[in-house]
Amino acid sequence: MIPRYSRPEMAAIWSPETKYRIWFEIEAHACDALSELGVIPKEAARAIREKGGAATFDVARIDAIEAETRHDVIAFLTHLAEIVGPEARFVHQGMTSSDVLDTCFNVQLARASDILIADVDALLAALKKRAFEHKDTVTIGRSHGIHAEPTTFGVKLAFAHAEFARCRQRLVAAREEIATCAISGAVGTFANIDPRVEAHVARALGLRPEPVSTQVVPRDRHAMFFATLAVVASSLERLATEIRHLQRTEVMEAEEFFAPGQKGSSAMPHKRNPVLTENLTGLARMVRAYCLPAMENVALWHERDISHSSVERMIGPDATVTLDFALARLTGLIDRLVVYPANMRANLDRYRGLVHSQRVLLALTQAGVSREDAYRLVQRNAMKVWQDGKDFLTELLADREVMAALGEAQLREKFDLAYHTKHVDTIFRRVFDTA
Repeated sequence: MIPRYSRPEMAAIWSPETKYRIWFEIEAHACDALSELGVIPKEAARAIREKGGAATFDVARIDAIEAETRHDVIAFLTHLAEIVGPEARFVHQGMTSSDVLDTCFNVQLARASDILIADVDALLAALKKRAFEHKDTVTIGRSHGIHAEPTTFGVKLAFAHAEFARCRQRLVAAREEIATCAISGAVGTFANIDPRVEAHVARALGLRPEPVSTQVVPRDRHAMFFATLAVVASSLERLATEIRHLQRTEVMEAEEFFAPGQKGSSAMPHKRNPVLTENLTGLARMVRAYCLPAMENVALWHERDISHSSVERMIGPDATVTLDFALARLTGLIDRLVVYPANMRANLDRYRGLVHSQRVLLALTQAGVSREDAYRLVQRNAMKVWQDGKDFLTELLADREVMAALGEAQLREKFDLAYHTKHVDTIFRRVFDTA
């Protein structure tokens, strides 16, 4: 985790203090269940919970023990025994390290999911607000980066809202996928621990028992989780890239807020660069990069190995922290996005009516002209606009073949912008479920 791209709430999930607190809760809940089953004394389970629950785990002490034992869970259990005393002999009864590690990791991922879902909710609110603000702000739609037909800036933002609503659904599904618990002992057979212990721990932590854990939770779950984060990051980059294009000097239809005192370049004082959206593009690349090693973690040897462990110690914190930061940054960017409707209209009109070419094409075909001939007639006039800066309507009105099929009033009617925005309300009802 890099502090520059970390927010405190998400970073705290991955702190050593939080990890060891979750480890203790897993062990304490297991002891509670074991005491109810008569495997260990209830007094011992109570002492473990009271003494461990009141303790502040010494990270430096655990690190020192691990330096000798070369085993992180044993180091923690040794430190816990120093705190609890003789009753600590009942801790970790029938359990294996993966029971603690995997269950803890899933608790952390579930908590991280809750933050990410809340992040998306905030982004959706910002997108909805700005979409309705610009529902009728006409702008040019582009395909291949080239002027196509008119749309509205609100429709662009509604598109993003619909996309991130799907992202939210995916995050909810990913949280459900990852929220499992494994307390099944060596090779996952429950030989030395009752399955009821796992069920108790799962309930206490808000998880579900893993149906078959084979000592480790199956990593296809984690692959799906990180793949979901990668998809969310890709949607984030798509919107960031759109804003970057709209901020180009030649376009200037929307712009990141440029604060008083902000500087765009060390050399050129005039610069106002899209630094936030460029930053988001880079962060999205990193989140996607964490997806591949998660996929490769699925193929563990037999009932377990630890080839996944080093990977997850990195990608768990980094992917969730980075996406959390990126989503929050994008929300703030949308909230303060500067929109230039006059520039949008000027860009739309830049090629003097070319954006209405399809309407003229369709009108000619409806007037009895073959599609091939209609296309030829419209295109030859459109090319004069591209090449010579002519006015499209003027050229069409001067074209005898066009006018033989269409009257002047009929042709002029095809240049009405309102035609292109007549179904915006329908789109908004679909996206926002409004009446």
